Amino acid sequence: MIANFTRMKSFSILGFPGLSPQYYGPVSALLFVIYLAIAVGNTFILAFVVYERSLQKPTYLVFCHLALNDLTFGTVTLPKIISKYWFDDSVASFYGCFTQMFFVHYLGSVTSFMLLVMALDRFIAICIPLRYPVLITNNIISVLCGFAWFIPLPLMVAVVLHVLTLPFCKSNVIAQCYCDHISITSQACGEDVKIVAVTSLCVAMFCLLLPLAFILFSYISIIVVILKMSNAAGRKKTLSTCTPQIFITCLFYLPRCFVYVANTVGFSFSLDIRILLILLYSLFPPAVNPIIYCFKTQDIKKMLMKRLKKTKIGIEIKLSY
Repeated sequence: MIANFTRMKSFSILGFPGLSPQYYGPVSALLFVIYLAIAVGNTFILAFVVYERSLQKPTYLVFCHLALNDLTFGTVTLPKIISKYWFDDSVASFYGCFTQMFFVHYLGSVTSFMLLVMALDRFIAICIPLRYPVLITNNIISVLCGFAWFIPLPLMVAVVLHVLTLPFCKSNVIAQCYCDHISITSQACGEDVKIVAVTSLCVAMFCLLLPLAFILFSYISIIVVILKMSNAAGRKKTLSTCTPQIFITCLFYLPRCFVYVANTVGFSFSLDIRILLILLYSLFPPAVNPIIYCFKTQDIKKMLMKRLKKTKIGIEIKLSY
């Protein structure tokens, strides 16, 4: 078993198996643009909230934690696949691949728990507004976000260590754009593979479905409260305060649920389509979330417009001299 385990020195990232070499350049350029969008957008959100003291409120602190998570996820996953298509470098070291796998699943789990914190913030703000200033403060949100970062940590370390006990005696090709649990364990052999798969599935369901259950409860409760409001303007205003969170939550969960349900009912995708779908639901939200923060959140939108107007006036004054 030890011999089989130590025989594999590295993995090869396959990427899109059906992609013709003539498209390697455009694909790598597209992935690089996506990474720039993730890096610039999420760094801007972090810097803007830190700079604008008026935005340092519980809701925007959660946005900052999500932005940091999205920025880290993009940095962990994209550079390797970009280098594959740009520089023909598809080799990932054995432990490097496991490190990437850890961060892929850890950061995904953190996002799930962070969305739970976001839903809790909106639930208390809309369903029990009089208690909001007491129950939700910057310190309390920071502690809750800290738990969101910490809870998946030991679970994902245990998952990675469990996979490391497997002997790897099949191909070293990772049929994916980055190292994840399924693509790595599919190269393992032995009776323990099923046990590892079931254990990992249970951890994944805990990290995804437990927060999702509370999130659904929260937003259903919020919608019920909004529908009971007699004032149409009040309904619209209250709904607008939680639309960014609903958009962000849907972007994270709906594509994943679609893929899982499709697999469960026996609807099979080609390898290229499956890889593309996973890449889309992994990387589209980190790239789009900063736009949602800016254009669907009134406070950030107003502050941005205010800063842009000041900048424009400043430029006009300088040009007049």
